[in-house]
Amino acid sequence: MAYEFSLPGRTIIGDCALEASENLIKTFGKKAFIVSGKNVTKMGTVKVLTDCLDNWGIGYEVFNEIIGEPTDLMIESGTKAYKNAECDFCIAIGGGSPLDSGKAIAAMTKLEGSISDYLGKTLEGDFPPLVLIPTTAGTGSEATKFTVITDSKKNVKMLLKGEALLPDLAVIDSKFSMTAPKSVTAATGMDALTHAVEAYTSRKANSLTDTFALSAIKRIFEYLPLVYKNGEDKKAREEMAIAAYEAGVCINNSSVTLVHGMSRPIGANFHVAHGISNAMLIKECLSYVLDGSYERFGTIGRAINAAEENKCDKEAAEAFLEKLTELCKICEIPTLKEYGINKEDFDKLVDKMAQDAINSGSPSNTIKNVTKEDLLTIYSRLW
Repeated sequence: MAYEFSLPGRTIIGDCALEASENLIKTFGKKAFIVSGKNVTKMGTVKVLTDCLDNWGIGYEVFNEIIGEPTDLMIESGTKAYKNAECDFCIAIGGGSPLDSGKAIAAMTKLEGSISDYLGKTLEGDFPPLVLIPTTAGTGSEATKFTVITDSKKNVKMLLKGEALLPDLAVIDSKFSMTAPKSVTAATGMDALTHAVEAYTSRKANSLTDTFALSAIKRIFEYLPLVYKNGEDKKAREEMAIAAYEAGVCINNSSVTLVHGMSRPIGANFHVAHGISNAMLIKECLSYVLDGSYERFGTIGRAINAAEENKCDKEAAEAFLEKLTELCKICEIPTLKEYGINKEDFDKLVDKMAQDAINSGSPSNTIKNVTKEDLLTIYSRLW
C-alpha cells in the first residue's frame, strides 16, 4: 500500500543553525512577525534572533503574548497584530506553545472566521512563509502539520491539521535548549518519547516512521536521564534535540494514539502541561494495550537493551515497560494526586474526558481496539 511521507520544507540542524539559515530566511521577505512567550524573551533567546535579523537587514515585530498553552483568543490577537504590522512572514521561537501558535497565526492571516471554526477540517491555503525554532527538545512541533489550540468557550484542546502548517524552515540548534529548567526538560523529553513509542505502535506506522521512531526511542532512553541530571551536558542536549525532531517526523506521518488522546482532556480541564500529562498516563495506557502487539513493544524492549535478543516478544515488551517506569521515576513525574488534582473533580469530568478523547480520533490509531469504557478503566487506574 502506498503512503505519503511529509517533512518540513527545509531543516537546518546543529551548531549555529540560525546563523547558517541567513540566506534562506532572506528569501521570505523584508519583515518578520516573531511569535514567542514571556520566558523565552526574558531568557534573552528572542534577542539572539532579533540581533541576527538586525544584521541581515530584516525588520520585525515581536509578539510575545503566548502565555501557557495557546488559546483561540491568543491566536486572534496575534493574527490582528500580524496584519497591523504588515509583516511578510512568521518566525516562531520557543517551546511547543509559541510554535503551535505561529502555525495558527500564519494560517489565520489568510483564513476567514475564528480558528475554532476549523476543528475537524483541514487547514489549507497559501499561508505566509513560516520558520520554527524550538527552544525545548520535545514537542516536535517544528516537524509536524499539527497545531493544538484550546477553544476557550468549550474548554477543549483542538487538534488542528493541514500540510500547509508544515514550516518552510525548521531551525534546530541545541544551544537554545541549554537553559531549559529540569521540569521542562523532563516534560518535553517524555513528550518526545511518547510521540516515538505511539508512532511505532500506531496502525498507521510504516517502514520510514519505524526507522525514525526507534532511533528517537534509543536516544531518549540514553540521553534524557543524563540531561535531566545535568542540563549543561551539551552532547545530551544535542541528542535530545535530534530525538525530538525524529519523533515529530514520526507523528507527522503515523500519528499519535491512546496516550495523547487521553492526555489532552487532562491538560484542558486541569491545566497540566502537555508533556507531564502524557508522562502521567504513558505507563497505564501502554500496559493496557501491550497485548495488542507484543512484537512491536518487544522490539522496543530489545532496541533499548532492556531485554536480550533471545527473549520472547512478551518478555521483551514487559521489560520495556519496566524501563519506562524507571525513566518516569528518574524524571520525577508526579501522579495526578501529587500534582494536586482533586479526585472528586476528576470523577465529575471523567466521562466527558473519555468522550473528548474518543472524539479526537487518536485512540482509534492504537494497535489494539479501545472503546470509551476502556478509557474510563485506564483513567480510574491513575488513582
